[in-house]
Amino acid sequence: MHLIITGCEYSGTTALSFALAEWGKANLGGDGWALNAFHDHWKLPHVGNFSPPQSDEEKQALISEYPDAAHGDWSRTGLTEEEQQMILGLTPKLKEMLQRYHMEYHLHDSFYGQPDHIQVGAYIEEGIYAPLYFGYGGAGEYADRRQTSRSYEKQILGRAPDTVLVLVKASAEVIGKRMSDWLHHNGALQREDIDNVLARFEEEYEASLLRHKVVIDTSTATVEESMAELAEKLTPLLTEADRNRMETQRRA
Repeated sequence: MHLIITGCEYSGTTALSFALAEWGKANLGGDGWALNAFHDHWKLPHVGNFSPPQSDEEKQALISEYPDAAHGDWSRTGLTEEEQQMILGLTPKLKEMLQRYHMEYHLHDSFYGQPDHIQVGAYIEEGIYAPLYFGYGGAGEYADRRQTSRSYEKQILGRAPDTVLVLVKASAEVIGKRMSDWLHHNGALQREDIDNVLARFEEEYEASLLRHKVVIDTSTATVEESMAELAEKLTPLLTEADRNRMETQRRA
């Protein structure tokens, strides 16, 4: 299964991806669903891959060091606070270079040669936040992120034309409330930009060259309800190989 799950911060992309990992392990099998298949490390400064805790002791250690881990968000535990500040302190030129290499790396055949490759946020998230908050990738600038996004998608279509783009959305009011309830540590989104950022994600979704697309609105749904909706919408888009894996898993 090849997915790109994207959406405005606080829309629920990470929570949904954690639920998807459990669903994938149960329905498709394989050992990579807890970590190897998922890449949820795109918003600066959270660019380090993470290892989900395997024990209560590991959970408590992460919670003591990373504020967001207390809410169950392990995706923000890849880099220490010192390392995050080092990333944020880079010049726009160096941030752009880091992220460009980061994105190109995840387009390699070594990733798309795996049966499951799920990117959460990825180049779409980067293309929206970089010009707005990090000083690079704007229209007409070097490595214009609107243009590079389409370039990345052409590469993806060449490697995995079955890739599904999932837009996770929520209303501006819900995004604002979630931000008030739990302000992400070193988060990107600013409250005054919510409407604009939501519009940009819609724009990128519509402009995407990927052939398979679905939308999940989490405004009034629980994570479980959103996962059930996603599974229902993904089912008709599964490849023959994925269908065979599901059948094998059912019989196991």
